[in-house]
Amino acid sequence: MASIAPHNKSKQKPVHADLAKVSAFDQVSGLLVAVLIIVGAGVGVLFVIYLTTQNWETNVSIPVIIEPSPGRGDHALGVAQDLEAPGLEELEEVLEPQIEANYEAVTDAVTSQQAALENVDGAAQTTDGGSGQGDSRPLGPEGNAPDIVPRWGRWQIEFAGSDLQTYAKQLDYFGIELGTAGGGVQTIDYASNFTSGTPKRRTASGKQEDRLYFTWKSGSLREADLELLKRAGVNTRGRIPMQFYPPETENLLAFVEQQYMGDRPLHTIRKTIFGIRPTSDGYEFYVMRQSQRSTR
Repeated sequence: MASIAPHNKSKQKPVHADLAKVSAFDQVSGLLVAVLIIVGAGVGVLFVIYLTTQNWETNVSIPVIIEPSPGRGDHALGVAQDLEAPGLEELEEVLEPQIEANYEAVTDAVTSQQAALENVDGAAQTTDGGSGQGDSRPLGPEGNAPDIVPRWGRWQIEFAGSDLQTYAKQLDYFGIELGTAGGGVQTIDYASNFTSGTPKRRTASGKQEDRLYFTWKSGSLREADLELLKRAGVNTRGRIPMQFYPPETENLLAFVEQQYMGDRPLHTIRKTIFGIRPTSDGYEFYVMRQSQRSTR
């Protein structure tokens, strides 16, 4: 009789059991992904902090700033505010202040002494024989503006160049042109673009000059101007060094001054002293200090 061997039933491991187990590779990969996410979030936070703490320079549209000034228009110079020219009795009183004003305003940079005398003679002829008192306001558009210290008398620029090359960069950045006048020469010799290998040089009549300009009383920067002019081949012997500011730079100075003043009236300002400091793309003007004057 045949015997039947018992069926050996072995336990089989489920296939899905290995799939549910997390391998060491998966653990390391997950850890790396988590670390990358944390690091990325930290970098993002630091980048946001960096953006919010930086002083970003923006292009500001600077308006043209025109200062009000009293002027008599086409009225004859006189001692009051009369439409009629002054007569002979007021002629002496009119002529003497005008001569003084002409000699203060007319320098070797703009004209000669002979031209100044011709200017005085011409004005005297226009005031002779009138029946009124004339207009005491200075030349300029007709109007009654506050008594404002003019820019050439109110502004002072203090350069911060530690060497001649840095000083030359500041001049070129703001488009400032150097010039020499006087010394028996009837023209002005100009020089600019000092940071290039060959500075630009030109000569022109002072009568054509209408830009704002400054002169040095003394100091190292006066000598620096003379040195730069000499390097440009300009004759400086016995002549006065001058700095000529383009209208754009003059308006920039007026804007910086206005921003610093705030609500204070311009006629209360006696002196504004500007400094120059470097920026990311060049230089900028800023007000170092400002003094007021009594308006009573």
